Amino acid sequence: MPIFRIETWSGLSSEKKKDLVESMTREAIRILGCPAEAVTVLIDERDKENWGAAGQLCSERFPDKPDSE
Repeated sequence: MPIFRIETWSGLSSEKKKDLVESMTREAIRILGCPAEAVTVLIDERDKENWGAAGQLCSERFPDKPDSE
């Protein structure tokens, strides 16, 4: 039933990804009343150099922050 697609900077730990998938699934069950088996969560990671915001590459806007933040 629901498919959640999340785009984020690359570098998330497996633990954070697991927590994100579990949390999204739990909330879909709570809000939509669907079974866990019906929930799909896709995590698409992007390098900061391939992500732009406010007219700049995020690798330039956030050079000191690791990708996982």
